[in-house]
Amino acid sequence: MNRPSAPALAGAATPIVLADPARAPLNVLVVGVGGQGVIMVSKLIAVLAQKQGYEVKQSEVHGMAKRGGAVFSHVRFGQRVWSPTIPKGEVDVLVALEWAEGLRWLGYLKPDTGIFICDTKRIVPPFSCRDRRPGAAMRYVRETQAEVIAHVAEGFAIDATRMAEQLGNDRVANVVLLGALSVALQFPLAEWERVVADFVPKKTVAVNLEAFRQGRQWIERAREGLPHTEAVEARAPTAEADYRVRLEITPAWCKSCDICVKLCPEHCLRLNGERIVELAVPDKCTGCRLCEWLCPDFAIRVHLDRGSGVSAR
Repeated sequence: MNRPSAPALAGAATPIVLADPARAPLNVLVVGVGGQGVIMVSKLIAVLAQKQGYEVKQSEVHGMAKRGGAVFSHVRFGQRVWSPTIPKGEVDVLVALEWAEGLRWLGYLKPDTGIFICDTKRIVPPFSCRDRRPGAAMRYVRETQAEVIAHVAEGFAIDATRMAEQLGNDRVANVVLLGALSVALQFPLAEWERVVADFVPKKTVAVNLEAFRQGRQWIERAREGLPHTEAVEARAPTAEADYRVRLEITPAWCKSCDICVKLCPEHCLRLNGERIVELAVPDKCTGCRLCEWLCPDFAIRVHLDRGSGVSAR
């Protein structure tokens, strides 16, 4: 679940210019949660660097973490690269698709010249919370965005997920962050957009390119000290707020795997007579999103609508 957060922040007295990869390898670390597109982001960076004539080494961890677990990927490129992994304290740019994961890897940033780019999205494991309603008090990282940004050489806390939602596709949040990253990695803009278009599904090229451009424009404005333009007021309701949980289930995508039913903390899901998931006990659903995150076929979407009471479907 996502906690309400402050407006996106940027911090640095003077924008950092990264070293020339022709002289020493540049190190980019991409981290996040399974299902967010960490591996796609790292592969896109690797392909782009190869197209610029650099030697590239990439190392990643995924597999069982594919949906919901921690995922990270090292990308190193330059004239000559010997190792695929980045030593602690040697990361030039840390790109985090989830807030807690970004903080967990901060120690890998170069202390004086490292750039931190992080989505403010917070994915809290529902089983770690007694009260799973959105906005309820929970044990989670308590550092504020301003506190974190103040302790890195140059940092950006950007609400990429909200920007993606406003574009009509929350899955392009990773491409918003790619757009932000493109300002730090000085590859030609046309090459960035060409590789993005090659990587994403053909039907989503337009929305992904717009997400990329908005992320790039956000960083450019932030570096110039200009106001940010994305909306920040439409946050998830607090636990005390009046909201309605609505499950959007796509029957054609449900493969009857039963994962969501078995792992629902409130035991409010079931498979119907046709072995398709349905919400059996609407009053128990808290909108924790565990079913959405664990569904391997993206058959479930959880919506939190302003309304009266907690209900669904």
